[in-house]
Amino acid sequence: MPYLAALDAVLLLIAVSVAAGDAALLTRPGDAALPFAAVVLDLLLLAGGGLYWPRLTLSALDELPALVGRLLVGGSCTAAVAILVLDRPEAASEVLEAAVWGGVLVVLGRAVAYQMVRTARRGGAVRHRAVVLGAGEVGGRLARTLLEHPEYGLEPVGFVDDDPLLPAHQRPVPLVGSVASLADVVVRLEAGVVLLAYSQLNGRDLVGVVRTCDRLNCEIFFVPRLFELHFRSREMDAVWGIPLVRLRRPAFRRGARISKRLLDVTVSALALVLVAPVMALCALAVRVTSGAPVIFGQERVGLDGRTFRLVKFRSYAPVDVLDAQDRWSIAGDMCLTPVGRFLRRTSLDELPQLWNVLRGDMTLVGPRPERPLFVRQFTGVYPHYLARHRVPAGLTGWAQVHGLRGDTSIADRSAFDNYYIENYSVWNDVKILLRTAAALTRNAR
Repeated sequence: MPYLAALDAVLLLIAVSVAAGDAALLTRPGDAALPFAAVVLDLLLLAGGGLYWPRLTLSALDELPALVGRLLVGGSCTAAVAILVLDRPEAASEVLEAAVWGGVLVVLGRAVAYQMVRTARRGGAVRHRAVVLGAGEVGGRLARTLLEHPEYGLEPVGFVDDDPLLPAHQRPVPLVGSVASLADVVVRLEAGVVLLAYSQLNGRDLVGVVRTCDRLNCEIFFVPRLFELHFRSREMDAVWGIPLVRLRRPAFRRGARISKRLLDVTVSALALVLVAPVMALCALAVRVTSGAPVIFGQERVGLDGRTFRLVKFRSYAPVDVLDAQDRWSIAGDMCLTPVGRFLRRTSLDELPQLWNVLRGDMTLVGPRPERPLFVRQFTGVYPHYLARHRVPAGLTGWAQVHGLRGDTSIADRSAFDNYYIENYSVWNDVKILLRTAAALTRNAR
């Protein structure tokens, strides 16, 4: 949930919706179970449609079609259950009546809630400090508009720009830092919002600057190019005619990190127990065919550039262990043992990395970790390679399930890994794990 939600309309809207649902239930106190189910379904439909997300422009009329549509769907589905499943056609009319009353109260409640929020914003009770990146014509217009219209709840406190087009006397707020210092400025000024207006920075460099704010408690909006021609959708906000698109924030914040870590611990611990016999056979095969050591450890780079010791079953001759540390790929190398070749082809050599996941060095799904030597090399060649380390390294990843492993394009790997980070969801992780399992099954044949 966005951080603006804590101080803005979301909790109030939820309270209004629940109150509306309770009032609707009172219309038929003798049989509240089905109307209550309709209210719960309505709340889920509204939440799924993004109708509890805080907005800069508050209008119950703008939301009316989406609200009414979802409330009718919720009531109709519950009525259908009453008729077709429970064989209680008399209850269907009560459910629909409750849905109508609930819908009326939700719409009216939102209108009142929005007026309360606008009043609180104008009075300064709800005010979010904002930093504007880009001290040009658009940035200046945006800052002036927000100062003149406090009902949007944003208070611009400064510009961030390397080469401001507006002279000092035309800037409604002062210049507070360079583009590269954006994250430091946000922390120093305790800003909760970053507004990306046009600047002379090229897109590639701007992406890198914005990513420095990934772990900050701030929301990011940007003015779209050719915004005068831009069609406003329900997912877009606007400030006095200037469209603003909310940038989807990376999901790897505190709540997501905790839930992802719980999943990692649960799955890796269970998997280690289930595959213990397979791991024992792999270890025995390595020991019998090529001696000790069975497990090979290698330094890899993980979250925030920190190194850790990745473990795997040794797949090549012991004399080549040190030499393999600095080799890019040994997939077709003569140093691979017959057992090692089989382990690498089936990815069984990576089973010990479940221990890395359990320890917290890695996660189940994320960018694959690389050796420090190659990280330094790739960072100097590929602009967004270092951004992969914003999240923990993974046992499998979006790039790997698309065949980008071994001696494949680093630029493509970097692009796929960053795409995964920007579009993270639990379902994406599930898809990647399922596709990994399918790939392992095919390779084992």
